[in-house]
Amino acid sequence: MYTNDLVWLPQFIYNRPVYRRKTRQIQVGNVKVGGDASVSVQSMTAGYTHDIDACIAEINRLTKAGADIVRVAVPERKDTAALTEILSQVSVPIVADVHFHFKRALEAIEAGVQKIRLNPGNIGDREQVNAVIDSCKDANIPIRIGVNEGSVVERKDKQKRQAELASFFADRKQGHLLAMMIAKVEEYLDIFESRDFQNICLSAKLMDARLVIDMYQELSKRFDYPLHLGVTHAGPRETGSIRSIAALGSLLSQGIGDTIRISYASDTVFEVEDGIELLNSLDLRTRIGAELIACPSCGRIQVDLFELVDNVRAQLENEIDVPIKVAVMGCVVNGPGEAEGADVAVFAGDRKGIIYVQGERVANVKEDEILDRLLVECKALQDRVRRGETKLGDKAVTIVAPLTVEGNTT
Repeated sequence: MYTNDLVWLPQFIYNRPVYRRKTRQIQVGNVKVGGDASVSVQSMTAGYTHDIDACIAEINRLTKAGADIVRVAVPERKDTAALTEILSQVSVPIVADVHFHFKRALEAIEAGVQKIRLNPGNIGDREQVNAVIDSCKDANIPIRIGVNEGSVVERKDKQKRQAELASFFADRKQGHLLAMMIAKVEEYLDIFESRDFQNICLSAKLMDARLVIDMYQELSKRFDYPLHLGVTHAGPRETGSIRSIAALGSLLSQGIGDTIRISYASDTVFEVEDGIELLNSLDLRTRIGAELIACPSCGRIQVDLFELVDNVRAQLENEIDVPIKVAVMGCVVNGPGEAEGADVAVFAGDRKGIIYVQGERVANVKEDEILDRLLVECKALQDRVRRGETKLGDKAVTIVAPLTVEGNTT
């Protein structure tokens, strides 16, 4: 169970090996988690599971956005009763989120869900927990053991809580809380391992990004089960994205983490989109579609750059599925240098756009023609890549700022 080995796993993204901590591998429907599998992205439905049509529609939206796994809440019998129909109309593995009633887990397993999320501490009867474990074992589906800071605090036995508070991590920020959560994970694992059940994924979420990093570093040192990363109570997207990516980006960069959920008090599609972009940015996932880079706000911009970027992004999302790197730059001062390495680049000057494709200047167009011509060049490059006539990133891209006869930038 204890592991502290960092190994090169046989996983390659963009022909480069990815440095990942070795964990056991579990199977969630058709998605592998841990081992040499790519990091997967999860989200959770926000509506009622018993509202079958709405639940299916939300799951399918998340699937279209790129979610690998989707979790649904099943607090009541009418929710588990809806699962059979829901499962027949979706294409991603479904996790049943079970809290206080063990029968909901048994019903969800019978309906055919691909994974159970369980906090054993919310079910007081040990035999009821054992019944869930044994049922998952018979069905050959994994269980995610979830421990959150809000559920770990011992409220009934104050003496036990005091002992936990004093026992570990005394020299670290909120060390007592980390200690309590680690101890609780170990306590839960004893239950599962006593039933000879290792088909497990672990999560231990907190709302403080620094504590999340500390917690998962400890888990990764102590256990070889795959880890589900997340920040709980992250808030709205505007602030939650920073909090979540600060924690998850740090952990993933250390090779820690096998599946992630970025949690927002917002549209769940944003959770999936931002999770995928995080993995793309760390080269932990092969990008599907264009990668758009653009310069920040600047007094040298000579076109309506922000509207142009929004329009380019919308066009590329609909038309491009090859990972072309597209640069949209607002001037010729830093634009050429910053656009180097892009497959397709446009930078502006004096209400014009100069377009490069793989380092070759192909057009000098008026501002109102930039969008259409840029899309034409991206689609043409995509077609050449698909036909095997060129490869992305094969050519050294060097862009030189053009000058007018008078020496002024255009």
